Amino acid sequence: MSIFQEKILLVEDDPSLGETIKERLTKEGYKTTWCENLSQARSELKEFNPDLVILDLRLPDGSGFRLAEEMSKMVHPPAFLFLTAQAGAQERLRGFELGAEEFIPKPFHLKEFMIRLKKVLEKSQSLRSKKNPIHKDYQINLDGFCIVSPKGEKRELTKRDCLLLDLLIKNSNRAITRDEILDQLWGEDKFPTNRTVDNSIVRLRQALDDTEGVAIRSVRGVGYQWVGELD
Repeated sequence: MSIFQEKILLVEDDPSLGETIKERLTKEGYKTTWCENLSQARSELKEFNPDLVILDLRLPDGSGFRLAEEMSKMVHPPAFLFLTAQAGAQERLRGFELGAEEFIPKPFHLKEFMIRLKKVLEKSQSLRSKKNPIHKDYQINLDGFCIVSPKGEKRELTKRDCLLLDLLIKNSNRAITRDEILDQLWGEDKFPTNRTVDNSIVRLRQALDDTEGVAIRSVRGVGYQWVGELD
């Protein structure tokens, strides 16, 4: 298993099958949430932020294709695969056009399913590692909204904190003012103040163990600048 504890969202309305798959995924070390319909799945996509979605097609409140279309419009869409009895040529074609990594027909062999699922996660993690920087052995996962410490501890970030970190890294040649940060990341939303930015910086420093300001430097009277080294 990687230093990430991958999070999997299972969307399956069959109680027996859902319980079986969730139990196996949990046993394998994955953090798993199980939903039985699209409405629950939409809510968990926002709160749980999964690395992978296992998606049935025929659900009580609509087709899994609908959720796949919605995920494709997300800023950071998770990898997903279909697990369904509706596995004809047209369904498979549409699924892959929507970005599915796999299309596994029911009935299926659980061991084969796990092998194929692990390959999807390995591919997804490989893509993450290529585009996410590393600072002093801290893996900065900009897609997964977290930082992983050298000891393998996964430290969750809010989406806004992650966007701020990305902004600082991309503009490391200069200090960014609090007003600029507020304008780009908050706008007029929720009446933000300079303290809003400062609190976000505190959370980022804690996630990076950056108590000395080695990675994020405070520039008096201006704002903040990324000064850390990246691999």
